[in-house]
Amino acid sequence: MRLLRRGFLRASACLLALAAGSVGSAAAAPERVVNVYNWSDYIDPQMLDAFTRETGIKVVYDTYDTNEIVETKLLAGRSGYDIVVPSGPFLQRLIKAGVFQPLDKAKLPNLKNAWPEVTARLAVYDPGNAYAVDYMWGTTGIGMNTALVRARLGANQPLNTWDIVLRPELVAKLKDCGVTILDAPEDIFPSVLQALGLKPDTRRVDDLEKAGDALFRIRGAVQKFHSSEYINQLANGDVCLSVGYSGDVLQARRRAREAKNDVDIAYVIPQQGALMWFDSFAIPKDAPHAAEAHAFIDFMMRPEVAAANTNFVSYASGNLAAKALVKPEILADPGIYPDEATFRRLFTNTAYDDRTQRLVTRLWTRVRTGR
Repeated sequence: MRLLRRGFLRASACLLALAAGSVGSAAAAPERVVNVYNWSDYIDPQMLDAFTRETGIKVVYDTYDTNEIVETKLLAGRSGYDIVVPSGPFLQRLIKAGVFQPLDKAKLPNLKNAWPEVTARLAVYDPGNAYAVDYMWGTTGIGMNTALVRARLGANQPLNTWDIVLRPELVAKLKDCGVTILDAPEDIFPSVLQALGLKPDTRRVDDLEKAGDALFRIRGAVQKFHSSEYINQLANGDVCLSVGYSGDVLQARRRAREAKNDVDIAYVIPQQGALMWFDSFAIPKDAPHAAEAHAFIDFMMRPEVAAANTNFVSYASGNLAAKALVKPEILADPGIYPDEATFRRLFTNTAYDDRTQRLVTRLWTRVRTGR
C-alpha cells in the first residue's frame, strides 16, 4: 500500500507539474488583442472578422461621434486604445501634444498602396507622414431629399449652393421638413467662411464672427445639430436637408434604396467649394498593443480590404490600389470620387491655435443654444 501510495503521489506530482507548465505557457502567451476607437458606421464588420481569422488578434471595437471626445480621452492619457482615427486638424493638434508614437513603417509594407496625392495633402497635418495613415477621405457638403427640397424651393432654385443653407429666406422654407447640421465647428466654420467668400482657414476674429452670425441667423430653421443621427433621418424621410459628410449621406441613400421607401437622397458639393477632410489611423504613445496596432493598419491597407471598406461605407479610401476593386457605381459617383474640376474646388483647414479655438467654441455654443 505504501508503494502504491508513493506511486500515486509521484504520478500526481507529474500531473501537477504538467498543469503548472500549461498555466505558465498560457501566461507567457496571453490572448492577442487590438483596441480600436473609430467613428460609428465606418468599417465593414466582415473585415474585422477576416483580420481576426488570419492573425488570431481579437478586435475590441468602440465608436464615437465627435473628434472632441477622442481628443479629451487621448489628452487625459491611458485611454487603453491602440488605434484611433482622428480627423485632420485634431490629428495635427494631438501630434503637437505628443499623444502619438511614430509609425514603424518597416511593419507596414502595404503603405506602398497609399494614394500619393492624398498622402501629400495629409502631410499638412502630419509633416513627413510620420504618425498617421489615411483611412478614408471625403467632403463636407449638403445631403437632401430632392423631392421635398424641390417642392419647397421651386424648380428654378439652384441646389448646388451653400445659399440653400445660409440664406434665411430659403432655409426657412425647409424648416417644416427638417434641417440638420453637423455638430462639428471644425467642419462647419470653414465651409461657411468659404461660402461667404472669406478665407476658410482664417484666424481673423472679424471673419469668424461673420461666420458665427451667418449661422446664428439660420439656427431657428435647424432641427438638430448632430454628427450621426442624420444618416437614418435622411434615409427614413424624417429630414429633408442635412449638412453632413459625403459618405454618410450616400449611406443614407443606400439605406433608403434598400428600404424601397421612395426617398430619393442626393449629395451635393456646393459650387462655392467644400471642405476636404481626412480620417487617419494613428497609434497612441501609450498603446498597450502597438505591435497588434501595426498589424491592423497593414491589414487595412491591403487593396481588397480597403476596397471592401469603401464599398461598405461609401467613402473614398486613401488607398490608390483599392480603386480598381471599388464598385463601379461608387467609383463613378462624383460625390465620393470627385472629378478634377470639382477636386480643385476642395479646400483643407488646419488646427486652431488656443485663442482661435476659444473663440470658435464660444461662437458655436451661441449658435447651438441660441444665446
